[in-house]
Amino acid sequence: MIEKKMEIGNLYDFYGQLLTDNQKQMIELYIYEDLSLGEIGENLNISRQAIYDSIKRSQKTLQNYEEKLKLIYKFEIHKKELKEIGNDIKEIQDSVNDKRLNGIFVDIINRMNRLMD
Repeated sequence: MIEKKMEIGNLYDFYGQLLTDNQKQMIELYIYEDLSLGEIGENLNISRQAIYDSIKRSQKTLQNYEEKLKLIYKFEIHKKELKEIGNDIKEIQDSVNDKRLNGIFVDIINRMNRLMD
């Protein structure tokens, strides 16, 4: 259940702006506010089943975007590559005794870390 919510949240982070306002509201209440389907239904005066159906459709829509665009997949690959490059830079940094170069290495690693966030 938690993994499913994390997956939906991740998909929503990348593709949420492509959903309707209604879909966004329900996903946000379900994922980020951690409300139950019944609580969302009470807040929006909609049946629990309608909330369930809407969230399932939204999830499928988000998954379809990922299947076509692969933004999350590409992001994860880039993140992994940046981490490996960072490790290589640290290894070089450890073998160099030049303060100026070490400062440059630290700056590069910090910039790479910001890209991974």
